[in-house]
Amino acid sequence: MQDPNSKLALKIAQTIADEIGAQPAQARAAIGLLDEGATVPFIARYRKEVTGGLDDTQLRNLEVRLTYLRELEERRAAVLASINEQGKMTDALRVDIEAADSKARLEDLYLPYKPKRRTKAQIAREAGLEPLADGLLADPMHVPEEFAAGFIDADKGIADTKAALDGARAILMERWGEDATLVGELRGWLAEVGVIRARVAEGKEAAGEKFRDYFDHAEPLAKIPSHRLLALFRGRREEFLFLDLDPGSDAEAGHLQGEGRVAHHAGIKAQGRPADKWLLDSCRLTWKAKLHLHLLLDLFGQAREKAEAEAIAVFGDNLKDLLLAAPAGPKAVLGLDPGLRTGVKVAVVDQTGKLVATDTIYPHVPKNQWDQSLHTLRALCLKHSVDLIAIGNGTASRETDKLAADLIKLAPERKMQKIVVSEAGASVYSASEFAAKEFPNLDVSIRGAVSIARRLQDPLAELVKIEPKAIGVGQYQHDVDQFRLARALDARVEDCVNAVGVDVNTASAALLTRVSGLSSTVAENIVVYRDANGAFKSRKELLKVPRLGDKTFEQCAGFLRIADGEQPLDASSVHPEAYPVVERILKQCGREVSAPEVKRLIGDAPLLRGLKPEQFTDDTFGVPTVRDILKELEKPGRDPRPEFKAARFADGVEDIKHLQVGMILEGVVSNVAAFGAFVDIGVHQDGLIHISALSDKYVKDPREVVKAGDVVKVRVLEVDVPRKRIALTRRLDDSVPAVREPRGSGRGDDRGAPARGARDVARGGGKPALPAPPANNALAAAFARAKGNS
Repeated sequence: MQDPNSKLALKIAQTIADEIGAQPAQARAAIGLLDEGATVPFIARYRKEVTGGLDDTQLRNLEVRLTYLRELEERRAAVLASINEQGKMTDALRVDIEAADSKARLEDLYLPYKPKRRTKAQIAREAGLEPLADGLLADPMHVPEEFAAGFIDADKGIADTKAALDGARAILMERWGEDATLVGELRGWLAEVGVIRARVAEGKEAAGEKFRDYFDHAEPLAKIPSHRLLALFRGRREEFLFLDLDPGSDAEAGHLQGEGRVAHHAGIKAQGRPADKWLLDSCRLTWKAKLHLHLLLDLFGQAREKAEAEAIAVFGDNLKDLLLAAPAGPKAVLGLDPGLRTGVKVAVVDQTGKLVATDTIYPHVPKNQWDQSLHTLRALCLKHSVDLIAIGNGTASRETDKLAADLIKLAPERKMQKIVVSEAGASVYSASEFAAKEFPNLDVSIRGAVSIARRLQDPLAELVKIEPKAIGVGQYQHDVDQFRLARALDARVEDCVNAVGVDVNTASAALLTRVSGLSSTVAENIVVYRDANGAFKSRKELLKVPRLGDKTFEQCAGFLRIADGEQPLDASSVHPEAYPVVERILKQCGREVSAPEVKRLIGDAPLLRGLKPEQFTDDTFGVPTVRDILKELEKPGRDPRPEFKAARFADGVEDIKHLQVGMILEGVVSNVAAFGAFVDIGVHQDGLIHISALSDKYVKDPREVVKAGDVVKVRVLEVDVPRKRIALTRRLDDSVPAVREPRGSGRGDDRGAPARGARDVARGGGKPALPAPPANNALAAAFARAKGNS
């Protein structure tokens, strides 16, 4: 652990504070808590006084930057040690190294001193050719061939003037190519004016059809959207595209180009002197052979890192929306995992999520056992008092949706609702170790139906069992650094779980693992203890769980809930360490400190709103914490998730071929990307609302107006059946041919589909088709805008 008062630690804290808009003292406090093992959710919720109220977003950014800056300092120390060992350290170089504020700048400075294999320049220096290089550079009046004649030495491998001049040029090229100031200047210039150019690999036109938008493409590197840049990099990786980087319009404007900038930096001009041409050729070769490729790779790497960060953020935002989607609550659910030849897998879970029945039916082709399947399902629904029917959105989902509609008519006494839900990640869960432990004797295919049913009851509790990447709401998620993606998504899941809170007596080990401070081992121990001893009666009892010590208890207790326990506050988000504050409140109100009085206090809004937080503060708990406590006592266990509602798909619109321009439909936002939102309208192919069609007002970020899981009404702009492309708009009065709104497309009564995981097609999930402009005009405009980032 780093000394928090060291010069280095103070420097890091100052840098981070400037970046996240905080005071250095706040950053130092947060860093100290993180170093002690505190989690971001715990710090954000229960240590507001210590950090001055830093929120979870600031703390996550602080956490990421802290890692980077500490790695930078470790690398800086290693560079300084290496150069010192070589005996090449100067005061000026040390100042430059200590001032380097990025890894790129640090590596630029280290490049000339980095141990490497013997280079042509090194061999030339050993042959005594450095004076030749320096002489020509210092006095271009020398005739290169004549001056080089004095350096011919067969014993040193310099057979003629050409060999001597080649060696001298190698020395200059290495010197300029490793000049940190020059490299930094060129990097900044090319980053600002550079144009990324793509062209199709020869003979790959047919095989690389999905990349055809980029067969002859040019775009400023500084302005290219992240999704398009990742598409280009994918095309290069799959060897369908060649990518290059050039100065673009800067070159057309006649400004100094790469080799000209090298010459300017070296003080070389074309003045008709004997050595000018040789020196300028050396500058040209330095740019082409050393600097251009180096900078291209460097800038592509930086651009990719930025694009990946944006893509990861998009995935994280969409994942958060799905995890915090409205839960249907404690209702018995019939889960249907649709299939044709293999049948529809059936699972019934009771109000608590316990599996109570399974089956497989064959209502569709080739067996067509429609009536038999209906009677089987009706019997299950009546026996287990089913309230909701959850239908997976995969193959045969619309056919199974029809089956569910007939089932509802066949059992009107149950007043059931049918909802199409995302089955994204269900197959991953089915084959997981967790599912095998949970249902060791259950067929893998049936496990998917269980997951579909449970994710309707509580999306958060079920989706945490699946690796976040498998949920599939990302933008080019397979093209980004998988370690960074996993770390970022894990943080999002942790934030969501702790924002909602967890019932310790019903939560699975997978859900408990995401609670602040709990490892997978401790989470398993909680479940084992619960199974052996019955439900926890108080938070204090958690301390009896093996390996759950005082520090872990401090981190997790506030996020774990115990309903109907010995202490009423255990059902709230009030941390046990703050119970004395509630006792002071009771005393101030003239009440006894007892469980019954606590129960009376909870929910007494008129009384609580009349209290001033300042009355109950002490050295440990300040106004922010007391204010949170009063708010929690007023409405204990508040769930930040919205009220449950679902879309109702239009009857008779079940395939892309059924769509007509002008139709107004209801759907569910399945994914939000930088260029717009994809919407499931129940035809097995999500439609695209381009960012320009999301609102009547200008929209910079699609998530300003929609998020994954939102129920929206859309108008069909145009349909491209062969290419499975659907253009939609939320501006329902957009000028398109009027078509009667199809029956059943209204909002309805919570019938339809909740949040769907996005499919991989056309959005960068798995191996999508990249957006290409179709022939017909309106759809072409939508996808062209997606491509052009208007």
